[in-house]
Amino acid sequence: MTIDTNTMISITEANQNFSKVVKLVDEHGTAVILKNNVPRYLVIDFSKAEKVKVAGNEEVFEISERLIKQNTEAYEVLAK
Repeated sequence: MTIDTNTMISITEANQNFSKVVKLVDEHGTAVILKNNVPRYLVIDFSKAEKVKVAGNEEVFEISERLIKQNTEAYEVLAK
């Protein structure tokens, strides 16, 4: 996932000024809250939550098979 540095906010600042988090989400679509300078939480607009999807096991398996077929030669070289 690519994180826009303009959407990052410390957990301390988010706790003290949640309206700033909401403003970031309204302007950029997301806000990333940092804990100990590491991205920890992602805040997104509720209406966009449905669009965010985690791939299921079957989808990951299908993608893996396709990548292996597309890159068979490279995998064979790496296997040596």
